Amino acid sequence: MARLILVPTPLGNLEDITLRALRLFKEATLIYAEDTRTTGSLLKHYDIKKSILPYHLHNEHKMVATIVERIKQEEFVLLVSDAGTPSISDPGFLLVRACIEAGITVECLPGPSALIPAIVGSGLACDRFVFEGFLPHKKGRQTKVALLAEEERTVVLYESPHRILKCLQQFMEVCGPNRRACVVREISKFYETFHRGTLSELVSYFEATPAKGEIVFLLEGKAIVPKDKSISNASKYASKFNDEEE
Repeated sequence: MARLILVPTPLGNLEDITLRALRLFKEATLIYAEDTRTTGSLLKHYDIKKSILPYHLHNEHKMVATIVERIKQEEFVLLVSDAGTPSISDPGFLLVRACIEAGITVECLPGPSALIPAIVGSGLACDRFVFEGFLPHKKGRQTKVALLAEEERTVVLYESPHRILKCLQQFMEVCGPNRRACVVREISKFYETFHRGTLSELVSYFEATPAKGEIVFLLEGKAIVPKDKSISNASKYASKFNDEEE
């Protein structure tokens, strides 16, 4: 039976690979990877030799049909990203959808994903949360910030180290300085750090200390208050930028 299996790979610490993942790497007829060099290094570490072909952001649209046909022939194909779980802010969704439509069995192993250890270790409520991936870089960014500021669940985002200060400043403008948040760097790696505090405290910290590495940003959910007793700063913030974004 033709199968596509999505295999999560370590975020940094190679010991985070599962025994099942290692077995499947050995048994698979072919592996598609976001970066063949990164995956090649992982397999070399575990003394596994296997054919690896590229499947990444820049070729995923044009490669989907070809890969689906290849899976039908190869029968047992794995998909991995650089680190973490494929399709979570990484290529994978288009291929998964195409395989399902083609009647190919799709499986996904449990394993590393930055958002779960980030929210669990943040100290913010993790019984209910919303994951939004990356914020838009330009158009629509302010509007998205304003909407997320109104979210009553904990908000989880991925962010670039070059934009995390801007992210913190934008949320502080709409949420106020005292909303709690957490910036997590380099999960599972040697320099893993959790920076917890108010938005104001985090802005001050990252103004003085430029961020480095992979980052997860978490924002405390908005406190529930009677609607007739509150004025939404987020609504004002969104309106402020509506004309600019149009």
